[in-house]
Amino acid sequence: MITGNIDGKIMVRRWLVTFKPFRIFVVGIGFFSLCFLMTSLGGQFSAKRLGDSPFTIRTEVMGGVESRGVLRKISDMLEVILKRMDSLSKLDNSTTSDTRRLDELSSAINRFQPAGLVERIQAIAQNVSNMAVRVEQILQNSMAAGRAVRDGSSGQCEVPRDPRYPDCPGKVDWMRARWTSDPCYAFYGVDGSDCSFLIYLSEVEWFCPPLAWRNHSSPPTVHTHTHQTTTTKRQAAFRTDLSSLLDQVGTGKESLSFMKRRMRRLASQWGTAAQRLHAKLRQRWREQKKILVHVGFLTEESGDVFSPKVLKGGPLGEMVQWADILTALHVLGHNLKISMSVKELQGFLGVPPGRGSCPLTGPLPFDLIYTDYHGMQQMKQHMGLSLKRHKCHIRVIDTFGTEPAYNHEDYATLHGYRTNWGYWNLNSRQYMTMFPHTPDNSFMGFVSEELNDTEKRSIMQNKVNNMAVVYGKEASMWKQQGKEGFLQILHRYMEVHGTVYYETQRPPEVPAYVKNHGLLPQHELQTLLRKAKLFIGFGFPYEGPAPLEAIANGCIYLQPKFHPPHSSLNHEFFRGKPTSREVSSQHPYAEQYIGRPHVMTVDYNNSQEFDTAIREIMSTEVEPYLPYEYTCEGMLERVHAYIQHQDFCAPEVPFPPTNSSSSRLGLSSPGSPGPQFVLLPNSSALTWAPDASAPDAWPPLSSLRLLASQEGQSCVEACQRANLVCEPALFRFVNNKDALRGLEVQCEVVEAEVNHVFPAFSVLRRECSLQKDPLLYSCAGHSPKYRRLCPCRDYRRGQVALCRDCL
Repeated sequence: MITGNIDGKIMVRRWLVTFKPFRIFVVGIGFFSLCFLMTSLGGQFSAKRLGDSPFTIRTEVMGGVESRGVLRKISDMLEVILKRMDSLSKLDNSTTSDTRRLDELSSAINRFQPAGLVERIQAIAQNVSNMAVRVEQILQNSMAAGRAVRDGSSGQCEVPRDPRYPDCPGKVDWMRARWTSDPCYAFYGVDGSDCSFLIYLSEVEWFCPPLAWRNHSSPPTVHTHTHQTTTTKRQAAFRTDLSSLLDQVGTGKESLSFMKRRMRRLASQWGTAAQRLHAKLRQRWREQKKILVHVGFLTEESGDVFSPKVLKGGPLGEMVQWADILTALHVLGHNLKISMSVKELQGFLGVPPGRGSCPLTGPLPFDLIYTDYHGMQQMKQHMGLSLKRHKCHIRVIDTFGTEPAYNHEDYATLHGYRTNWGYWNLNSRQYMTMFPHTPDNSFMGFVSEELNDTEKRSIMQNKVNNMAVVYGKEASMWKQQGKEGFLQILHRYMEVHGTVYYETQRPPEVPAYVKNHGLLPQHELQTLLRKAKLFIGFGFPYEGPAPLEAIANGCIYLQPKFHPPHSSLNHEFFRGKPTSREVSSQHPYAEQYIGRPHVMTVDYNNSQEFDTAIREIMSTEVEPYLPYEYTCEGMLERVHAYIQHQDFCAPEVPFPPTNSSSSRLGLSSPGSPGPQFVLLPNSSALTWAPDASAPDAWPPLSSLRLLASQEGQSCVEACQRANLVCEPALFRFVNNKDALRGLEVQCEVVEAEVNHVFPAFSVLRRECSLQKDPLLYSCAGHSPKYRRLCPCRDYRRGQVALCRDCL
């Protein structure tokens, strides 16, 4: 029997571990014979290479007898291989001279041994065993269906016409035509019979009614949108030991080594931050979450162009952020699983084998999944239908941000916002950015090393007043047109240093007067920054972590101002990104949130302005400075608040809380209570009335400040002008006529429409428009025809992501 040979196949792994290359070569003869047999079976089997993984053998579903015959042939071939291996194993007792000759032959043969042969044979043996088990299950299901026919229950396999399941007949027709299109159907027992279709469509999917003759004692498949909460909730406890996290991150790539070095270097600061936050929260109960972190851009399946460049001056910002995200989640005490490959992702999620056509059965095993755009594509490919059902658990780490108009698939397609990214129909706050540049998204951030007072004094005493370090590790960054002019001005006043990667020869793009140190390890770079007075950017890369690290080490950061601002409309780098954001300088966060004297933004094309800036920098004394939100404590505080308060799976309570048609448009009925908004003293902003009932919300309604923008102005700008932040979570409370009345807007017409600029009003036409689709609540939207209703909020000092009452 086929199943009787499974133990023999498992032995392959044990034998192969101990065999020398000579024996592997003999086994290889059997392996190639096996491959020949498989390819000669009329295309019934296919081998597909997945990255650098061993071969995975997938079967196209065949009839039961034919499948049994094919697997028996493969099984017999494996037995022949085992016999050859067994006879070779007796050579272990050979004489010393025999052994020497075998070793010489082994060394020669080893040069011809295909790479990864052992792993491939192991994978084939395991997959054949798995296939044998599945075929037996299919045959058993077929025999059970046959018994059902003989027992007179064949009527149960007639396609039901049940009004409660109107899609059932159509789904059965689809299965008849397409069930072989994805191996996942066979995995769930589909064998081509109507009985198997109905079993699948009633027990795995939910399009058909349960079959009366089936055993329904097992728990039904869960198809809800939320994670199962039947398990007992556990309290999260802060951790200060990172050893288990370092083990989970793994090895084998320079990117992972870089991340682990960073974790070790900052371990003591994370521990101190955990103690501070623990004291600040006053032992408040925190729920421990089950969290999966899938770093999609580092998987082999995505191409992983980052790892080979770690030691060659490549971008490190994403790896910096992911290392800090992993550390923050671990230190906060959550139950963490880390995936760096599609295979690991499939295993953690319990994805059935195949092409993603079948859903996951049972609840999602995680409360939260952190990934990136590459990971989203991989999850779509392998989760199929289940991704839509479980996407409320996902958080997408997104460096440059995703605006609502690009996120809404249908709207983006109809209105020209469709790009290669975006269009996932998530709540916009599920995207998490590196800097707080897109209020529609959540600000995740990263950390920089924090200095104590003694270190700060030492740095200020040892600064070299005429020393500048250029921001640019790759030679290509020095090719900027016109750089010779401002570099000559800089060289006139200061000694210029570079950290440009090179292998043997000095990069010709770097001027001869620049002292190039080559690519430096992190601790040596910090030593250089602690001496330098100036850290100067050329305009690229955009929004990286290096300027913050330089400012934290006592440098003044000088950067170019962009005229006009760079965006997807005029700059190749931003083209195709899911944002219309305009970037006014190389590092807008440093310009807007830090500013002078630590940051100076000037027009590099104006030599007089540039010259004046250099002389001002040389005469300015600054202390090392790091914004609180980029300290370990600041990041822990922010991530803790998101995890405990952001829930995109729970349905939002409708507001206004009535079912009348007038309320659906935000219109007050004659018997409604008094105004919900009152004018703040000495301000044009409205706030929630103290005597009005305040629905549960996060951020809380106490933080709300309602403003009207100017024509053509976004809510991002309108709130910033008032030293506030636009809060998309509060749009639903201002998308009503009470908000318009509070702002004394005159409306002859009030309509609800699908437009990312609404809620808004036209003064000229006296038209007021409310938002019909919550996915399009947008801080970023603007139009010259409309003034927008903007839900702004206050924020904590040094922590723009959180309002004053958000902890």
